Amino acid sequence: MLLKIYPDSPSIQNIETVVDIFNKGGVVIFPTDTIYGLGCGIRHLKAVNRISMIKGLKKGHTNFSMIINNMSMLSDFTKPIPNHIFRLMRKNLPGPFTFILNASSSVPKIFQSKKKTIGVRMPDNNIIRTIVEELNMPILTTSIRDEDEIVEYTTDPELIYEKYMKMVDIVIDGGYGDNEASTIVDCTSEVPEILRQGKGILEE
Repeated sequence: MLLKIYPDSPSIQNIETVVDIFNKGGVVIFPTDTIYGLGCGIRHLKAVNRISMIKGLKKGHTNFSMIINNMSMLSDFTKPIPNHIFRLMRKNLPGPFTFILNASSSVPKIFQSKKKTIGVRMPDNNIIRTIVEELNMPILTTSIRDEDEIVEYTTDPELIYEKYMKMVDIVIDGGYGDNEASTIVDCTSEVPEILRQGKGILEE
């Protein structure tokens, strides 16, 4: 299904349709403030495995992040966050950033790996943040990439749907996406480090 949702005024009925799919362990493609994402509810292990298969990766080798709607959602998935890191995140979120944090003991079970860190996103996109708010749990996510060596990220949701419609349960058409990924900030040590400069300009 290709479902049109308008960012400025998301239809509650359409949001509930997507939330129901997430709750049933479905896999969804959705817009963010950067590129389109592929994701599922963070506690649905079968859906996590489906995403790994779609990406063509072995279990535990996919660079998943999670999308949150508020900082309190982090408590079950990360170790205690130092005050200066918490302030940095609060200052820059919502926004086009992925913050790498030390993971709690529950994360390796979700990823089926020995992963000790997790990427955290809070996109400045009304559609996905409304979905996460209604779902009341984080969404596990990874990026939609394109095999084209020139066009790294597909931006047209209709083209994304044509490619993935048999692999996922729903594709949200939230308008054209960006083709620049998020800025990745490693916050696992005392001093934050930018691992990849993307769309976001970090304010310290």
